[in-house]
Amino acid sequence: MPLLNSVTTPYAEALLQVVNENLQTEEMVSEVKQLLELLNDSPELEKALSSPILETEAKKKIIIEIFSNKVNSSLLNFLKILVDRQRIGILTSILNRFLEIYRENSNIALATVTSAVELTDEQKGLITQKIVNIAGTEKLELVTKIDPSLIGGFVASVGSKVIDASLASQIRKLGLSLSK
Repeated sequence: MPLLNSVTTPYAEALLQVVNENLQTEEMVSEVKQLLELLNDSPELEKALSSPILETEAKKKIIIEIFSNKVNSSLLNFLKILVDRQRIGILTSILNRFLEIYRENSNIALATVTSAVELTDEQKGLITQKIVNIAGTEKLELVTKIDPSLIGGFVASVGSKVIDASLASQIRKLGLSLSK
């Protein structure tokens, strides 16, 4: 287990245990994803929360002001605990570990699909079906990303399996075969 996981896992497991006991698991998973998105979109907030210059009470005040009406009380209390224990600086890692453990416990595979352009719902559905067949799982969480350098097609990864159906890859393969 990597060093960061040895720190993040107990916090992630504790949060999962609390939400499971309160029957809030699905709600919490949704809120954690939204919180991760917010932290990703607002690096200033993450820097402020992890700053050693800000006092503990100032960080708690920021958390209460921003999140009190947006997240449930279990998550709000969890954030305050992280501030008290000076672990708020690794919040993103803890939340990602929480989602990993949730997926493991629920037998949900995480698939990342990178495409040249935004995929339609129909395309996402078709790709999801293909990945479900390949991964051998019934539950799949799909994360989409855009990379214009792919030119067309997509690259999908589930765990260690990678499906490269991109136009850039096909052009590369064609170039290699022509050079032989």
